Amino acid sequence: MDIQHLLGRLEAILLEARRVPGTKMKLVDADRCFQLIDQMVLAIPEEIKKAQRIQQEHDRIIAQAKEEAERIKEMAREEASRLADDTAIIAIAQNRAQAIEERARREVDRMRSEADAYALETLIRLREELDHTMAVVSNGIAKLERDRAERMKANAEVPSAEAQPAQESQAQASS
Repeated sequence: MDIQHLLGRLEAILLEARRVPGTKMKLVDADRCFQLIDQMVLAIPEEIKKAQRIQQEHDRIIAQAKEEAERIKEMAREEASRLADDTAIIAIAQNRAQAIEERARREVDRMRSEADAYALETLIRLREELDHTMAVVSNGIAKLERDRAERMKANAEVPSAEAQPAQESQAQASS
């Protein structure tokens, strides 16, 4: 499942949560939040696999460019050796071979640069998505911990139902 979709669902849970009267706090279904967090944890490796596929494609393009450069160089060498009979023709062939090699090098460099830029852009985007996901998860955890601490504090301040009758009977006994 797509990490962006899961983040949207987590955001929807937080937006749908009911407010606690008199506070800025909201009551959140912790089980639903944790289920989504679990799904996000499973989705993140898929994003990493996508980045690895991009890197493999990058490597394949570079290997293909190197093979093409070698093929062009070999063609240039063959052409130069065919024309080796005349010194002037040889000089022209060598210049042509060098030009072809230089063009091939430039093409390899251009393809490598484009592949690197694409891979870098994809990895940066993935890192930003992961950072955003981590921030959402951290905020959700912090919110749940605050809500839990407030509930525990509120429960500690309210005397239990058993303690009230015992206090009333002690008050009646002393009067």
